[in-house]
Amino acid sequence: MIRFSPILAGLGLATILAGAAPAYAWGPIGHRVSAEIAQRKLDGRTSAEIEKILRGETLVELATLPDEMRSDSNSFWQKTSPPYHYVTLPEGRDASQLDHPPQGDAVTALELYTQVLRDSSADIDQKKLALAFVVHIVADLHMPLHVGNGTDRGGNDFKVLWFGELQNLHWVWDEGLILHQQLSFTEYADRLDHDTSPDEMIAWWGHNPLDWIDESAELRGKIYPVTSEEQGTGTEESPVILSWDYAYRATPQMERRLAQSAVRTAAYLEWTFAHD
Repeated sequence: MIRFSPILAGLGLATILAGAAPAYAWGPIGHRVSAEIAQRKLDGRTSAEIEKILRGETLVELATLPDEMRSDSNSFWQKTSPPYHYVTLPEGRDASQLDHPPQGDAVTALELYTQVLRDSSADIDQKKLALAFVVHIVADLHMPLHVGNGTDRGGNDFKVLWFGELQNLHWVWDEGLILHQQLSFTEYADRLDHDTSPDEMIAWWGHNPLDWIDESAELRGKIYPVTSEEQGTGTEESPVILSWDYAYRATPQMERRLAQSAVRTAAYLEWTFAHD
């Protein structure tokens, strides 16, 4: 497993207040699925550029690093990097109207780390950290609740009973829907890769994060449980009951976003390492 101390000097990374809300997306299986499919779709030149950075490791191993390292006591992981996993887009706005906070967000971090990957003077540790965040952030922005509406911490405060277990809506989309399939990340990657048509591959190929944010915001408005069967108000005292019906309806949406994140990760990396 890749482990290293982030080299912060010269990167222009801002510090933030310690009270940032935690935010994870897709969980380890989802991030590995996205990275595994993306790695398969890279062209030869981009694969070689990445191999120079990883030196025998894989994108799959790197993809979960920004979440795994958040248990590290280093102030970068505790205070600086948490906002790099999400953006806030209130209802009624589109991604062109994003207000980037002083501490940064997923979009500003993606721009920063893309610059590091293109910087010939950056050392291998800086590039490895940058690659980890680029792969991770592209996937994060495809999880609808990582484009938060600014009211409930991306669904973390929306409480649900998921097959009888008290959870929150954010966790359901992070991990619950994925774990419900009972597949390994390679099995899941094989299935989603196989099911992605050439037309979808062409249509999804792109490197503009604002497009992904708008897509997530649109889907975000459709995934909050609202039917009469889903009792409750979303509070801890009155959680919404979710089980087979919600899983049936939400899983295809989740899987589409995972597959899109994989294609866009490959597209973004090819764009990042493109040479004139």
